[in-house]
Amino acid sequence: MLDLEFMRLAFAAGAIVGVLAPVVGFFLVQRELSLIGDGIGHVAFAGVAFGYLLGTSPVWTALAAAVVGAAAIEWLRAQRRAAGDQALAVVFYTGIAGGVVLISAAGALNVNLFAYLFGSILTVTRRDLLLIAILGLGALLVVAVLMRTLIAVVLDEEGARVNGLPVAAINGLISMLGAITVGIAMRVVGILLIAALMVLPVIAAQRVAWSLRSTMGIGVVLGLASVLAGLTISYYGNLPPGGTIVLTAAGGVLLATLGSGVRARLPVR
Repeated sequence: MLDLEFMRLAFAAGAIVGVLAPVVGFFLVQRELSLIGDGIGHVAFAGVAFGYLLGTSPVWTALAAAVVGAAAIEWLRAQRRAAGDQALAVVFYTGIAGGVVLISAAGALNVNLFAYLFGSILTVTRRDLLLIAILGLGALLVVAVLMRTLIAVVLDEEGARVNGLPVAAINGLISMLGAITVGIAMRVVGILLIAALMVLPVIAAQRVAWSLRSTMGIGVVLGLASVLAGLTISYYGNLPPGGTIVLTAAGGVLLATLGSGVRARLPVR
């Protein structure tokens, strides 16, 4: 399998996204905004459609649209104009409706569009990998530098504000990290499935973790394992990679839930 260059590129791109997605998803889950990836993803779909309409690269227009969508969600939530779920709903439906209209106007309802919706990791080029590496590693570096501040804000927003932390800026940064993750993960699992890769490993980790640090660590391990195992299964089983990766992550949630149930029944020493 690894003798093929397209598989080596796929594993490299998948490994970066498999690490980044649970890291960003950790903060979204802690903020009870697990579905923000879906909202941003649907706005990114409108960005892809806009790219086809302009005749330019859909990757850049989708990334720009994802950033705008993330900013809109955070602005609506921060201004108390709408609760978190309502802000997501507004952006979610606006994005998908705008995408449908733009795709129809561009006449781009074809196989290439579905590659962005459901992923096309096996077609990742060296140029794509370079972009994914730069944005992904840059986002991970930001998280590493601001880890304490990010955790303080997502755990106790009011307490962080009292202590003088820039809560609004940090919340905006988390949303931007979500937008970047959606933008670079389009080629791995697709716009419609990226939210699952951001959230499912974290949910599984919460079932078995014993601290916040262990939750993030286990989530990263599960996210990376889901991508690598999903790619391998899809190659030998001739299955779609994006869906196989997400189903593997869902299997991790099931196993973690069963494991936590067994542990809860063991006698306490």
